[in-house]
Amino acid sequence: MVQSPTSSRPLHVIGGGLAGSEAAWQIAQSGQPVILHEMRPTTATPAHKGEGLAELVCSNSFRSDDAETNAVGLLHQEMRGLSSLIMAMADQHQVPAGGALAVDREAFSAAVTDALACHPNVEIVRGEVPGVPPEDWGETIIATGPLTAPSLAEAIRSLTGEGELAFFDAIAPIIHRDSINMDIAWAQSRYDKAGPGGTGADYLNCPMTRDEYEAFVDALLAGETTDFREWEKDTPYFNGCLPIEVMAARGRETLRHGPMKPVGLTNPRDPDVKPYAIVQLRQDNALGTLFNMVGFQTKLRHGAQVDVLRMIPGLERAEFARLGGLHRNTFLNSPKLLDPRLRLKVLPRLRFAGQITGCEGYVESAAVGLMAGRLAAAEREGREITLPPATTALGALLNHITGGHIAAIDAGPQSFQPMNVNFGLFPPLEGAVKSPDGKRLRGPAKAVAKKKALTDRARADFAVWRETLPGTTG
Repeated sequence: MVQSPTSSRPLHVIGGGLAGSEAAWQIAQSGQPVILHEMRPTTATPAHKGEGLAELVCSNSFRSDDAETNAVGLLHQEMRGLSSLIMAMADQHQVPAGGALAVDREAFSAAVTDALACHPNVEIVRGEVPGVPPEDWGETIIATGPLTAPSLAEAIRSLTGEGELAFFDAIAPIIHRDSINMDIAWAQSRYDKAGPGGTGADYLNCPMTRDEYEAFVDALLAGETTDFREWEKDTPYFNGCLPIEVMAARGRETLRHGPMKPVGLTNPRDPDVKPYAIVQLRQDNALGTLFNMVGFQTKLRHGAQVDVLRMIPGLERAEFARLGGLHRNTFLNSPKLLDPRLRLKVLPRLRFAGQITGCEGYVESAAVGLMAGRLAAAEREGREITLPPATTALGALLNHITGGHIAAIDAGPQSFQPMNVNFGLFPPLEGAVKSPDGKRLRGPAKAVAKKKALTDRARADFAVWRETLPGTTG
């Protein structure tokens, strides 16, 4: 139900993608006036084709709609429960895609644009916002995505500091901790060094014999790689984050003298035998459920990545929270820069949403926009809403962005990476998952039961939290 304006001073949202559109909708539905700024068509981007809001520039899929055993499907369900515009329009313009939610991209964008253009509390302003929003705008949500205009990106960087806004996204694969074979891998930091926040056993190490290393390099060099998209083709390779296949092509020993160097580590199961090469994984979130592959950014196609990386001893059955990649992007070091309510710590009148915060994917971007809009509207009304529990999909995603990630435990680079919602971001379950008759489960049955238990817990906690929100119906 549309509420009449309760204030004459509008909130501002910069960016008419999925996050900005959802944020503006949530604000407008709360009864607050909002101005949505979209630079297209006045200023074009390398990726967008039209001027509609919420234009899908890549896939037309919102991925799995399974809310029982899939984290993104659970996020769909939670967003529907909070009257999401993006989910409502996706459901209206769905096209056949099996268990996934895919949309007619042109009809979807047109429907989102029309809904916002017709809303009495929304004003759409076309034109670029060239720098830090003026102070007299007051509270502003920046949801400009991976293609933030250079002038605005530079203004954000001047506020946050050099190095706190990434323009180049070199992503290493991230693995679910419980899928790593600890009968082969072991925990140890190189030279047992306990860096800041470390214990001296902060990495998981997967050893390779010479034959295993040679076979791995062969597969790496033969693997099919992805091409840069047209608007990414000026993305350079930096020596500090070369794809592993590029390093391998420079010489068969390059990896063994780089991210796979076998020095300063001793396999406790075979201390007298020195591994020929070692792959290291570093804890990636505060929960300890996710580990990233150190120095393993790659442009291999996803299918090839899975096949090649599972050749590494200890990772034979690895399950990936995300696979590697290399592309242009613009995202904040959000755990350092944003508070739990998505506000910029150095200038709290600015709140961020969408991919620029370090989430990945259409649905995740819209979900963060949804929360940013609700938080901004509540703040304008002089009240504070409780954040969603970390056990929900929304809460897990927000927690990852604003505080769930751990800083590097040594002198290495900041490792915060954009990520899709996945069960590795959720707090672990208490106790082992068992069958209805109380027996311990193993293998695929255990994995399915665990996911079901996580979604059951999430739905229960979401329902309780949702009752605390004013004006939520349906």
